[in-house]
Amino acid sequence: MSASKGVALVTGAGRGIGRAIALRLARDGYSLALNDTSPNRAAVAAVQSEIAQITYSGRPAKAVGVPADVTDEGQVQEMVRRTVEELGAVDVMVANAGILKARPSLVETSLADFDATFAVNVRGVFLCYKYAAQQMIAQHRQRGGAPASTGCSIIGAASVTSKQAWAGLSAYSASKWAVRGLTQASALELAPYGIRVNAYAPGLVDTKMVERIAVESNREHSRYIAEESRNIPLKRLGTPDDVANLVAFLVSDKASYITGAFDTSRGTYKQPPQN
Repeated sequence: MSASKGVALVTGAGRGIGRAIALRLARDGYSLALNDTSPNRAAVAAVQSEIAQITYSGRPAKAVGVPADVTDEGQVQEMVRRTVEELGAVDVMVANAGILKARPSLVETSLADFDATFAVNVRGVFLCYKYAAQQMIAQHRQRGGAPASTGCSIIGAASVTSKQAWAGLSAYSASKWAVRGLTQASALELAPYGIRVNAYAPGLVDTKMVERIAVESNREHSRYIAEESRNIPLKRLGTPDDVANLVAFLVSDKASYITGAFDTSRGTYKQPPQN
C-alpha cells in the first residue's frame, strides 16, 4: 500500500481545472478518486495513467475512477461509497464539476439553460458537500471525536462572478453566488468536526469553458483571449495549474486556520467589454 497523505475525491477530473487539481494533489502525496460522467471515462483513464507515473515517498501514486453524475443523489452517494471502499476514506472533497451556458442576456436565457446550470453548479456541489461531510463526520467519530482538526477539507468551485456578476452570465453568476452561500454556511456547520470548507473563485481560466464563451460572444478564441487579457492586471488568463496550486494550499496544513473563505484570482478590474 502506497504512503499517502490521505484520499482526495475530485469531481470533473477528466480535463481542465479538475485534471490539474488531481495531478497536483497526487504529486503532493494524496491518493485520488477521479470523478467525471460516464461519457468521459476515457479522459479519466488518461488522468489515471498520468497519476500512475507520479511517485511519492518512492512509491507510485494511486488513483481510481469513480464515474457519477453529480446531479443525481444516488450516484453521488455511490461515488463516495466506492471511494471509501477502494481507498479507505475521504479526507478531501473537491467539488469542481461545473457548466456554463453563456447567453447574450437574461431574456435570451431559457428555463432549460437556467435549470441545467443550477443542477450541476449548485445541486451537484450541495450533494458532494453533503455526502463527503457525512463520511468525514463518521471518520471524525471513529478517530475519537477530538475537537482538534481532523485534516478534512471540502473545496467548492465558485467564480469571480460569485462576487461580481457578469452580463451575459446571469444564470452562471447566480449559481456561483449560491455556491458562496453554501460554502460559508457549511463552514460554520462543519467546524465542530474539524472539517474546513472553502472555495476557489478564479476569473477567466484558459479551458474549454472559455472557448465556449468566445463562441457565444462571436469572437475567435485567440482574439477573445487577447481582448480579455487587456483587462487583467497580469495581462493573461489564468491556467488550470494556477487554480490547482491554490487548492493544494487550501487542503494543506498551512491553511489549517482557514475556513469559509473565497480565494479569488480576480480576473478583471472591470466588466469585460460586451459585443
